Amino acid sequence: MFNRDSKQMYNFIQAEPRRGQSGSVSPQRSNRSNLIEGTLRCLERLPPERITARAIAEESGANLASITYHFGSKDALVTEAVIEGLDRWLEEVASGLGEVGSQAPAERYRRAGEVIEATRRRHTGLARNMVAALAKAQHDPRIREMLAGGFDRTRPTVASLLGLGDDEAGRDAAGLTLALFYGLLFQVLLDPDLAIEGGRLERAQARLRGILPRD
Repeated sequence: MFNRDSKQMYNFIQAEPRRGQSGSVSPQRSNRSNLIEGTLRCLERLPPERITARAIAEESGANLASITYHFGSKDALVTEAVIEGLDRWLEEVASGLGEVGSQAPAERYRRAGEVIEATRRRHTGLARNMVAALAKAQHDPRIREMLAGGFDRTRPTVASLLGLGDDEAGRDAAGLTLALFYGLLFQVLLDPDLAIEGGRLERAQARLRGILPRD
């Protein structure tokens, strides 16, 4: 899950739309936005090996050349769409927490786990393609920078959402929380029986607390 501010290229979409003399929205912005949305639909229903530039163009109602024009490559577009999808998932979790200001951190954490558990299966395709993006990042500096920036910028958001504090320790705790989230998510991709949810998750966390250093 990434903070929306983490997407270096996505700022273009968030900006005010360009308008011509007639006041209509520029087709450049529309095409770029359509490509993101079309890629997100592909991420949810296609395995990584079938998410081709042609499949994205057909799903988006755009031409192949627009992918290179707006994003530089198909892999960069897919990575940006993965970041956008994770942002939206984080927004789902935040919405599920309701009025977080009135909840203790432990309750926020428990409730966040419930929301993730309820929505995880719907985002299986997104998680699969996140793994693929991580593999590509080892050889593509641009994709690596986008993903690393996303993790870095998401930590303060998660820290705030869970009431962990806005200092370094709070951000580090958010980083560990993200590690737990992604670690379990990736294990479940390999074998659904590896899922640790509900009461099992609560008991496992209670056992883990017994070995953690105390202040």
